[in-house]
Amino acid sequence: MTEEFVHEYQPLLIKEIKDKKRIKFPNKSLLLAVCAACIGGTFQYGYNISVINAPTTYVQSFINETWRERYQTNISEDVLTLLWSTIVSIFTVGGFIGVTIGGTLSVKLGRKGTLLTNNIFALTAALLIGLSYPTGLFELLIIGRFFTGINAGIGICVQPLYLGEIAPTSLRGAMGMGTSIFITIGILTGQVIGLKELLGKEEYWPILLSTTCIPAILQLLILPWFPESPRFLLIDRGDDEGCKKALKQLHCADYDCEWEDIEKERNNLVDFQAKKPWELLSDRSIRWQLLTIILLNAAQQLNGINAIYFYADYLFKQAGIPADTRPYVTVGTGACECITALTCGMLIECLGRKVLITGGYTLMSICCVLFTLTLTFQDASPVIPYLSMACVFAFILSFGLGPGGVTNILTTELFTQTSRPAAYMIAGSVNWLSFFFIGLVFPFIVIGLQQYCFLVFLVICSLMAVYIYLVIPETKNKTFLEIQNEFQTSKTVREVGSEIPFFSS
Repeated sequence: MTEEFVHEYQPLLIKEIKDKKRIKFPNKSLLLAVCAACIGGTFQYGYNISVINAPTTYVQSFINETWRERYQTNISEDVLTLLWSTIVSIFTVGGFIGVTIGGTLSVKLGRKGTLLTNNIFALTAALLIGLSYPTGLFELLIIGRFFTGINAGIGICVQPLYLGEIAPTSLRGAMGMGTSIFITIGILTGQVIGLKELLGKEEYWPILLSTTCIPAILQLLILPWFPESPRFLLIDRGDDEGCKKALKQLHCADYDCEWEDIEKERNNLVDFQAKKPWELLSDRSIRWQLLTIILLNAAQQLNGINAIYFYADYLFKQAGIPADTRPYVTVGTGACECITALTCGMLIECLGRKVLITGGYTLMSICCVLFTLTLTFQDASPVIPYLSMACVFAFILSFGLGPGGVTNILTTELFTQTSRPAAYMIAGSVNWLSFFFIGLVFPFIVIGLQQYCFLVFLVICSLMAVYIYLVIPETKNKTFLEIQNEFQTSKTVREVGSEIPFFSS
């Protein structure tokens, strides 16, 4: 009896002892490495999305003046709209290209090496945008925005890889939240710097759009002091000493558990090479993981968060907020999203990934219903516009607590070392294509459905909440191999369950 008890419970006891030995709090070196990676990574993504909004009329005036000097005639409204739309949307084209090459670069140059090299695109973009005004070439704005897109695409692909691989298992979720935290900090920073009190005046717009060079310079100064990803060093490069040195710097002396996990994963992946995206798509053993990240990344853009920001200015106007103070209320929405991302970072290791993302999509579904009702009865009472504003902030809070923060972490955790770069290329491509699609189609959805457009997002959010609840296992405090095994086990149960008429008791 005693031997059976020991045989049955010994693995559980060993796991419990390991969990107690795992690092509970990040040290200074790990936190600084996360900040160094993020400042030139996803911060740039958020910053360049928001900073373009403030100088809209000034850039359009510059294009009109340049056109008049060249052709001695005013530019037509249609051509001006086309050029401005190109300046804004070329960012997504660059982002898509960046994410398709980011995974390959991360394998050839390493995670840290790719992040450092990526700053070339940001510095080139800042130079071209800064020269556009003195040279009178608005074409340089288009090329510059294209390069900022490439920079953002590579950053949002490679930076989560780096964060997921340098963090200990017990802190992987919290450190991985650096991705969404710095996106929201970037958005908020762009909104604040674009205020008239800072660089929001007409004469400052070339400087405003060129400030993308500052995060790049900061990363080039700080990131070289921190090590390459330990997993990349050991599994991809076979550098045992380099891996141990990196672990020691990032996790201090107590890194035995992490070393064992990485070595176990390396032994499991012996003779395996880093997979290409098309190899991942044809691998039936990870089809559920792949389907999951494709749906999560598509839903992250198609869940209605962009629609909320589209309607925000209209709602603030309806609520009687003066036009000159609306930019400050918009800054409030950015601050709300930033605070929510920080809150998610503190909760993710307590509540787990599944609770947060399922709860986030559920709350967003409820907000879609309430938002549709308040927009429908907007004129019924003076109070309704304020209820609509409350729905805006509630939706942003729900997005930040779940889908905004957890999606990138799950993309890291659902794959092992050889599959992860290709998975990020696929996930990132879906994310950018969805971003482009919603930007292209959303105006027509609004024209056709008006306030009822949120019923479309209600369906998307509800279906994602159900899918996550039924399919995705909890990944908190589990190694990459444990997550893969659990996903395979749950997949087997689902397949067996679908063949048995009565699968419950």
